[in-house]
Amino acid sequence: MRRSGVAVAVVMALCFSAACNSSATPNVFRLGGTEPIDSMNPFVAVNSSSYAVFENIYPSLVQVDPALKTVPDFADSWQMSPDGKTWTFHTEPGAKWSDGEPLTAADAAWTFETVIKHQEGPTGSLAGYVAYMESATAPDPNTLVLKYSRPVANVLAQMSGIQILPEHIWARFAAGDGKGLLTFTNPAPVVSGGPFTLVKYAQGRIALLKRNLRYYGPAPHIDGLGLQFFDTDDAMITALKNGRLDGVQSVAPTSVAALKSAGLVVASAPGAAFDDFILNANPNQAADHRELVDPLVRQAFDRAIDRNAIVRTALLGFGRPGASIIPPSTGHWSDPTIKPTPYDPAAANRLLDEAGYRMGPDKIRIANGHPMSYTVIMPASITNGYGARSFLIIQAGFKKIGVRLVPKHMDASAANEALFAKKYQSFEAAMWGFSLTTDPDGMLSYLTCRSRYSLNDTGYCTKSWDGLYAKQATAMNPAVRQRIVHQMQQTAAREHLYLVLDYPDSIEAHSASWTDLPMIEGSSFSATSKIPFQTVHRVG
Repeated sequence: MRRSGVAVAVVMALCFSAACNSSATPNVFRLGGTEPIDSMNPFVAVNSSSYAVFENIYPSLVQVDPALKTVPDFADSWQMSPDGKTWTFHTEPGAKWSDGEPLTAADAAWTFETVIKHQEGPTGSLAGYVAYMESATAPDPNTLVLKYSRPVANVLAQMSGIQILPEHIWARFAAGDGKGLLTFTNPAPVVSGGPFTLVKYAQGRIALLKRNLRYYGPAPHIDGLGLQFFDTDDAMITALKNGRLDGVQSVAPTSVAALKSAGLVVASAPGAAFDDFILNANPNQAADHRELVDPLVRQAFDRAIDRNAIVRTALLGFGRPGASIIPPSTGHWSDPTIKPTPYDPAAANRLLDEAGYRMGPDKIRIANGHPMSYTVIMPASITNGYGARSFLIIQAGFKKIGVRLVPKHMDASAANEALFAKKYQSFEAAMWGFSLTTDPDGMLSYLTCRSRYSLNDTGYCTKSWDGLYAKQATAMNPAVRQRIVHQMQQTAAREHLYLVLDYPDSIEAHSASWTDLPMIEGSSFSATSKIPFQTVHRVG
């Protein structure tokens, strides 16, 4: 899931009418962020904020707890068949959707069957969750049976990342070729089955989630969750310090000391995330920048990035230099043999000389008859955060090797469109980042051919990568799967598919009036767990 976005900075009262009109303190947690919900449609959304909302309003079979263990959600137990090809989940009996309709295993079966049926088209962005799944059936209201063509290594991890939709709402959009699934905006009030219902949503501005009184699980301690999105970190932090927010999803390193001095609770942890510099990897890209696929060019650019300076100056020490596309916070999945590329502009210059790209009269190298000057797509989340400082460091490093970088600021949606334009022929470079789960499957899937035009932002597509991806997904021996996952990371590093800049710490803050808000996989507003906003409550 991409970290991205921008929104409006109009501070609003994030409470529900009854609570706002009462003299009592509203029992609503007001959470600020700079990454807006980009869509309320799970088949369309890209931003991680959208997925976190889905997690809190829709059931998942399982979820992740603060110890990163898989624990029950809508399924309270499950079994795998001896041959590893059939999984049986036992779901909560008597559950209901927020509109009073029965919530059963049949809704789960319909959701998975729909993704399977249209995975080469409208549901392609969720296809990774049903890899090798042949069928999903509900022999009774409380039993879901998933059959696979072969054993799959990470079924439970996959099930924590996909939400179950109400068939009685969505089925009419899945008819025929299923393209209606992409056009349904899923407006508020959204029929929900999780601990909250979405009762109000203004795109890019606010979302109001109210406690779902029909939720099958433990009731949250709060009456609601109000989300507000800001143009800039500064505006969001000011709202938190002034008491107009109760917490923020992320804190810029420059704000940590001030928030602590103001008596706010600041939590930080190594995050399952990385920031990256992306070079177009499509071999059929436009001729005026096709040198970007040259291995020597990609290697030279990697050596022109001063990662230590980025961590020191942009992150103020809240992170570490980046290396592999699987962050160290994922534990044994991250390959420790892949080290950050040393900053060495002299070596980078030698590589470009070797490639035959000589320095031009204005100190810009010439490649294939044109200057080595590239436009860098900069989504707002990069421009408005520490990424702007990171870019200046990168730009200065590239200048030393005769390469000009020109930033192009865009909102998240426009940035995505620019990356995919003309089948990856147009874009040259970009800066962005990924927020990941502990299981590596999601990140590895983003570089598959199937993920093109959805989450694959490099244009990379090879049979060898897709083959390794398939092998790791079906390697039931953990040691074998780890070895394949490491092999894929080495491929990504060797071919410089992403120039991984840094692993930023996850930093959040909230008022000292609230407690029991754990961070799970680097975030309390999690896409794989309902627990944080079930347990958060006022102190005392």
